[in-house]
Amino acid sequence: MNDKDSAIVPGRVAVGSASAPAGSASSSGTAWRGTLLAGLGVLSFSGSFPATVFAMEGFDPYLVAIGRAVIAAVPALVFLVAARGPLLPPRSHLRSYLVIVAGVVFGFPVFSGLALDAGAGASHAAVVIGLLPAATAACAVLRGGERPKPVFWAACALGAVSITAFTLSRDGGHATGADLLLVGALLSAAAGYTEGGRLARETPGWRVISYALVVAAPLTVPVTVALALTTDVRPTATSLAGFAYAGLISMFLGFIPWYAGLAAGGIARAGQTQLAQPLLTLLWAWLLLDERFGPVTVAAALAVLVCVAMSQRARS
Repeated sequence: MNDKDSAIVPGRVAVGSASAPAGSASSSGTAWRGTLLAGLGVLSFSGSFPATVFAMEGFDPYLVAIGRAVIAAVPALVFLVAARGPLLPPRSHLRSYLVIVAGVVFGFPVFSGLALDAGAGASHAAVVIGLLPAATAACAVLRGGERPKPVFWAACALGAVSITAFTLSRDGGHATGADLLLVGALLSAAAGYTEGGRLARETPGWRVISYALVVAAPLTVPVTVALALTTDVRPTATSLAGFAYAGLISMFLGFIPWYAGLAAGGIARAGQTQLAQPLLTLLWAWLLLDERFGPVTVAAALAVLVCVAMSQRARS
C-alpha cells in the first residue's frame, strides 16, 4: 500500500498495530479503537431501514435494493481513481470479494427490502437483524480463525435470546414470512461482514467496499437500468432522500469505519457493537416513521445494552 492510502484511512495504523502481544496497552488500545470505529459504522447502518421505507414510497423494492449499489459505486470509483491504485482487487482475493458482493451488495439489501415491503416495520426488522452479531461471530470462528472466550459467547447468546424473545412476543409466538426474509438478510450480512473484516486486515476498509461495488457493477448497473425502465417510479423528495441515504451511507460510507473496526478490534469482538443497532433503529423508527413500542421493547433494549457491555469486557 502507498502513503496515499494510509492518509485516506485513519484506522490504518490501528490495523497495523494489531500484532502487539495480547494484554499489552497497545493491543488493548487497538481493540477499543476498533470498537469505536465499528460503532461509527453501526450508527450509519442504523438508519438503513427507515431510509429504505422512505425510498420504497417512490421506487420498487428491487430497484431500491439493487440501485443503492449503483449509487454507491460512483463515489467508490472516485475514491479508487483518486488513490491512483488498481480499480480491481487482486485475482487471489476475487473469491472473497464475490462473497462480499453476494452478502452485502445483493443478499442483505434484497432480503431486507422485501421483508419491509411484506409488512415488517422498521422497528420489527431491527430487532430480528439484532441477531446479526451472533451470526457474524459464528462466521468469524468458522472463517476468520478467531476464538473468543466463553464469557464472550455467553454475552452473545444472551443478546440473541433476548432479541429472539422480543421478536416472538411481537409476532404472537411464531415466525412470519417477513421474519424468514430477515433471517436471510442477517445470514447474508454475516458472511459479507466476516469476509470484509478479514480483507480489511491487509486492505483499507474503504478499498474493500469500493472493490466489492466495482466487481458487482457489471450486474448491478444493467439490472438497475432495466428495473428503472420497467417498474413504477414515482420519485418524491422523501423517497429520493431515502434512496440516497441507502446508497451513499448504508452501502458505502458506513462500511469504511465498519470494516476498519472489524480488522482492528477483531471480527467477533468489534462485531458485537451491532447489538446496539436495534436500539438506534428503534429510535429512528419512532422519530421518523412514528412507529410505537411499549415496555417489552424497553426491556429488550436494556438486555442488549448489558450484552454489549459484557462482550466488550471479554477479550477475544
